[in-house]
Amino acid sequence: MQGSNRSNQLQEDKQYLHQFGYAQELLRDMGGFSNFAISFSTISILTGAVSLYGHGLLYGGPGMMGFGWPIVSLFVLLVAASMAELASAIPTAGALYHWAAILGSKRWGWYTAWINLIGMVGIVAGIEYSVATFADPLLGASFGYESTTTTTMILFAITLLIHGIFNHVGIKLVAKLNDFSAWYHIGVVLILFVSLAFFTKDKLQPVEYLFQVGQTFSDKPYLLAFLIGLLQAQWTYTGYDASAHTIEETVNPRVRAPWGIFSAVAFSFVFGFIMLAMVTLSIKDAGAAVGESNPFIYIISQALGGTFGSVVLWLVTLAMFFCGCSGITSFSRMMYAFSRDNGMPLSRHWAQISKKYRTPAKAIWLVVILSFALALFDSIMKMINPDTSYSTLAFLTAVSVVGLYVSYGIPVYLKLVAEGKGLFKQKHYGPWNLGKWSKPINVLTLLWIVFISILMIVPPNQNAAYALIGMFVLLLIMDYGYYKKNFQGPEAALNVSMEEILRREAQYTEEQGENFKA
Repeated sequence: MQGSNRSNQLQEDKQYLHQFGYAQELLRDMGGFSNFAISFSTISILTGAVSLYGHGLLYGGPGMMGFGWPIVSLFVLLVAASMAELASAIPTAGALYHWAAILGSKRWGWYTAWINLIGMVGIVAGIEYSVATFADPLLGASFGYESTTTTTMILFAITLLIHGIFNHVGIKLVAKLNDFSAWYHIGVVLILFVSLAFFTKDKLQPVEYLFQVGQTFSDKPYLLAFLIGLLQAQWTYTGYDASAHTIEETVNPRVRAPWGIFSAVAFSFVFGFIMLAMVTLSIKDAGAAVGESNPFIYIISQALGGTFGSVVLWLVTLAMFFCGCSGITSFSRMMYAFSRDNGMPLSRHWAQISKKYRTPAKAIWLVVILSFALALFDSIMKMINPDTSYSTLAFLTAVSVVGLYVSYGIPVYLKLVAEGKGLFKQKHYGPWNLGKWSKPINVLTLLWIVFISILMIVPPNQNAAYALIGMFVLLLIMDYGYYKKNFQGPEAALNVSMEEILRREAQYTEEQGENFKA
């Protein structure tokens, strides 16, 4: 898209955003690949699948990789398709929150936004903590110090600080990092595959080992243990709404953002399975691996040797580093969009755009602070109850899975309700839609979200349930103390009914003649 064509598209995107009452404040400079890359990098198979590899192996054994990953992936593809459809219809940076407010009510939108923010605190904290847990022992081996909880927390804080600076500087830098990160992730997976296939010190396990079920190293019955182990795959597939949160910075967003959401999950499915298969087939002693503090590091070191294994592990850690940068980008855009509608206390600060960098600078730094605070909360809880069996990472990831997926499900549910009432019709769909398959896919999406939300907070991960309950209680208090007095909702920008928003959207689409081709 060059010259006048690009200018025309940018003008068209700007006019379409005006249908929702918002000015084009953010710099719209992201192409289709950059939009895909931010979700692909936030999913980051080299973060979720790797950092929780030991969790999956502990509970589900090798069969967790052969069966657990594909099962979760297929259902998440349905969730992604449902979300992509809504992104095409309502392309604003508020994403889930705006979808819920327009399809349901401003109260639905307010709760969706806060639940999504809770999940995003968990995902950013989980990603950045993963970077620290991998980098700290590697640095310790290089510089001769012992990796401890304290050194990990220090490295966690430093990583957050660096990513805060990167995001503050601007979307162009972040977009370039995300573009590189997408190719980097694919490249590292291929390096892992080739290294383990041809340079492992011993023979690989037979392929049947990958699909071996019935073995668990936990004290749970295998079926329950297998279900608990699904957290490994399910947390990996979080954050792909990043394509929707950066939609006001994407050119031709009604096509590119939906494809960014869906294709990020699809590519992660394929490359994630390739990686997990090779790592699992490289296991020499699964029992010994789960007994280590970091089973993934142990398996790679055993398979490839000290020096070569360390190089590969550093490549993986750098991929996690890129993932953390993407997570802060997505989180800050959601906070910015919510704050410009006065959805948070001190909203005028979090909605403020840096004049120099055109980024939501204050929102970015609030993201950094909240993410550190959540991990600190878990550290305090462990001091109070040192016998807890779940790791900090499992706690953070469970919080993010429940928060994010509940917020993913609310607008999908409201769309089905609006369709049943005749408020949301075929003409309201964007150019990316599921057609006749929309309703059945939406229903399966909701069933899966209910299932995994319950699964993620059952013992032994009850700390995540306690944290979420505390957050929801706080949310109810804020409903009566803040919401009623301050929040007017995204439709306030148009000062018209939600039905009118949908009508204007449909009218605009018809006037453009559906000229939104990839």
